[in-house]
Amino acid sequence: MERGFKAWCERFSVAKRKELQIPASGPIDPWKLAENQGVAVWTPNEVVGLSPEKIDILLRNDGTPSCWSAVTLMAGTKIAVILNSSHPRGRQANDLTHELAHRVLDHTPQEMNVTPDGIMMLKSYDKTQEEEADWLSSCLLLPRDALLSIRRRRLELAEAAKEYGVSQKMLSYRLARSGVDRQLGFVR
Repeated sequence: MERGFKAWCERFSVAKRKELQIPASGPIDPWKLAENQGVAVWTPNEVVGLSPEKIDILLRNDGTPSCWSAVTLMAGTKIAVILNSSHPRGRQANDLTHELAHRVLDHTPQEMNVTPDGIMMLKSYDKTQEEEADWLSSCLLLPRDALLSIRRRRLELAEAAKEYGVSQKMLSYRLARSGVDRQLGFVR
């Protein structure tokens, strides 16, 4: 990532919260964020014309890393994110925010193919774009002010994850990567 990118993400998160009238340390609702950006959010069940058989294939969650999470579809000026509704709500929040981050960062969309048996496969993968979207989405969900608030209030990880609508895995990642734990003496 380019120098200054992570700091920019933190500033963007604070600015977006201010725009949406959310306190700097408050939770953000990714679905409202999508609405704010003019992005429709669907599940496979809401995709018109998708057969029950294809929906079953798409929602089969075998827990493997290859199990899809979200996809952004663009048709002209219309944009929709389709979320895998078989995933827990916290993961869906992360997946949606990740997709929105690609849009904010004006990343080049990647093409996707669907195999005859319904498996979605990317034609290409841009590691830098994915890392940037991961970082921005994590800052949007859990900005530094939120992490400081969580630690200062001595919330348990499960309680904080629930309050912010994220997975404990995402919360642990942000605490570890942000430097907040080190700053407040939680890590020695």
